Amino acid sequence: MILTVLFFLVALVYSSVGFGGGSSYLALLHWHGVAPAVLPILGLSCNLIVSAQGFAQFAHAGHFPWRRSLPFLAFSIPASYLGGLFPVGESTFLFLLAASLTAAGCLLLVPLREDHRSAGGLARRITGLGSPLIGAGLGFISGIVGIGGGIFLAPILHLARWAPAKQVAALAAGFIFVNSAAGLVGQWQKHGWSTEAVLNFWPLPAAVLAGGLVGARCGCSILPAVRVRQITGLIILIVAGNLWTRVLP
Repeated sequence: MILTVLFFLVALVYSSVGFGGGSSYLALLHWHGVAPAVLPILGLSCNLIVSAQGFAQFAHAGHFPWRRSLPFLAFSIPASYLGGLFPVGESTFLFLLAASLTAAGCLLLVPLREDHRSAGGLARRITGLGSPLIGAGLGFISGIVGIGGGIFLAPILHLARWAPAKQVAALAAGFIFVNSAAGLVGQWQKHGWSTEAVLNFWPLPAAVLAGGLVGARCGCSILPAVRVRQITGLIILIVAGNLWTRVLP
């Protein structure tokens, strides 16, 4: 019951800014003692539900930069699928998960500059050759670990002042959606249909569906966005620290 409520709250907060919440879902599931083989399937399934709503909201409002976003999406989809198929042992998976959560937590703590008017060479390089490389790299890692990758992509684009905040959020939501779908297909082909994920954790997709609807339509104004990022980043780093104690000798 507590896990279901927490998933609802995570989906509500993250969907209001275009994220799916995959890193927080994995953190909560790890705390709950869920088997590593099930983590990516549950995380990507919940990500898919929440990011679809966020993407629809931003695209309907005209914030999605279709032309500039296509290289990120086109190269991330096959990479995420291959990441989902990529065979990794439990120790390697936990190492990649710990590293991903550490990076995500640190990125959430980085102050973001919303002003894109002075964007220079870095933003142009990302729009050019950088977007396929970033899309493919983040897609592959996302498929392996079980997150959408938007939590990595958005801070990179913000720091480079690639686009206004709403356009970055729109791309992050679309990036999470396509990577979650592709990664989930790969994970299912690798592990098969997980009866445990379907039967034992069926309330979680329902919880994120409800939370995502509320967050995508109404937004979340309980805390300032910067405080939400900081609190979430600290929680993820605590979980990452716990994982490192299991991974490192």
